[in-house]
Amino acid sequence: MNAQFKVLIADDEVLIADTLGIILRQGGYQCRVVYSGTDALQELLSFRPELLISDVIMPDMSGIDVAIRARELLPGCAILLLSGQASTADLMQAAWADGHSFDLLSKPVRPEELLHQVARRIKRVPSSGA
Repeated sequence: MNAQFKVLIADDEVLIADTLGIILRQGGYQCRVVYSGTDALQELLSFRPELLISDVIMPDMSGIDVAIRARELLPGCAILLLSGQASTADLMQAAWADGHSFDLLSKPVRPEELLHQVARRIKRVPSSGA
């Protein structure tokens, strides 16, 4: 049986989160979608994704805080942050000043770009292979 790579998506904008999930499932990934940072932290330990995709600006906690905690809980989990807001720059700068480095994609993200960025972070085994 071929294992699917697992991606956890966290975004408080339900339509965006669900759309990202659809795109990634169609791309062959196993996805779970949550709508808050708190839910993302809970899901990290039960789902154990290879990749976390998180919005930076969420009401309960920032995606940067989620990413920092994810690195502590699952050191091998790749992280990709998303944002459509200019205020993200200050949060990213503060994270960098604290020694944290995360890749950031701007919203809206094209499906092809999303799949390309995910594939870069996860070493995929071709379905027809091993």
